[in-house]
Amino acid sequence: MRINELATPCYVIDEGRLTDNLKILNGVMQRTGAKILLAQKAFSAFCEYHLIGRYLSGTTASGLYEARLAHEEMGKENHVFCPAFLPEEMDELVEICDHIVFNSVSQYLCHLPKIQAAKSKKKMPISAGLRINPECSTQEGHEIYDPCGAGSRLGITRAELDRAIANGLDLSQIDGFHFHTLCEQNSDDLEKTLDAVEAKFGDLLYNLKWLNMGGGHHITRADYDIAKLEECITHMQEKYDLEIYLEPGEAVALNAGYLETTVLDIVQNGDVKILILDTSAACHMPDVLEMPYRPPLKNSGEAGEKKYTYRLSSCTCLAGDVIGDYSFDREIQIGDRLTFCDMAIYSMVKNNTFNGMPLPDIAVMDADGECRVIRRFGYEDFKCRLS
Repeated sequence: MRINELATPCYVIDEGRLTDNLKILNGVMQRTGAKILLAQKAFSAFCEYHLIGRYLSGTTASGLYEARLAHEEMGKENHVFCPAFLPEEMDELVEICDHIVFNSVSQYLCHLPKIQAAKSKKKMPISAGLRINPECSTQEGHEIYDPCGAGSRLGITRAELDRAIANGLDLSQIDGFHFHTLCEQNSDDLEKTLDAVEAKFGDLLYNLKWLNMGGGHHITRADYDIAKLEECITHMQEKYDLEIYLEPGEAVALNAGYLETTVLDIVQNGDVKILILDTSAACHMPDVLEMPYRPPLKNSGEAGEKKYTYRLSSCTCLAGDVIGDYSFDREIQIGDRLTFCDMAIYSMVKNNTFNGMPLPDIAVMDADGECRVIRRFGYEDFKCRLS
């Protein structure tokens, strides 16, 4: 089956492009000795974990369910971070995770007894870490994703850490620090962030085993400066004798997926022609409304760039469920298919059934362009979430 034969709406994972990304990331690992993990919060299509596991060191999770998925489906290094863990979650996490990172000293102390008990039983003891906040904001326009913004709840500042040490915190049981401050950024922003990390926490890094530089590194983007990234990694390895981790999500599946959709109707309001699609920004690509984000659309241009301009929208009742304005060389007709690109990341993991919208099918396209549907959703998938 070819992509144009799939029923819509449908997410399509492009295994050829996914493999290209993985080879780039693996090259960084091979040249530097750093370990790169899949951040499942961006891409959790476990049908591809067998492929990803050939190239990367493992996964990182944002909670118990992602950690369990990685344990069951990939079985390599399994890291987890969450702003706060429930006691019953920790009972399972200590059995399936290699690294557990805590967002606060109080969380670390709360769960320390279970970490210590698990260390005495497991052949490969759990490595405990703290998430730090270097208070170095490098983002513009993505404030919702900025962990270094004023009043952020994510990560421990040096002032807070010093207070905890003064009150008796023993750092000798902490194996590593974790920071995550970037979003779709280049390695110059990592370099700037590392300067802040060293300035605020450098004296403590000498006593650690590892440093996790988090995600947000757009390593597989065409203009990404990989050489600078590798310089940053090598600097931290050589100066502090640390094992280095990176946990990109977007970079793993960047430009490695599509969302196939069909035009259901065309309505006009004044000078604006509006395409009503069988997909939805609110339901199937929430980043369009959250960031905001304008997804690339095959064979289209910016509004006014080409002869025919349309506003792309959905069949939900949300007035603001608008994907954006796009232009085309030809007039669009009811029944035409459109292909959104870069739809592997933050789509399947964020989608929802608001308005009773059906979830898109999920298909995989191999390097030869042949597609197979791996999951179809129906009414029961909507109903079971509500009872």
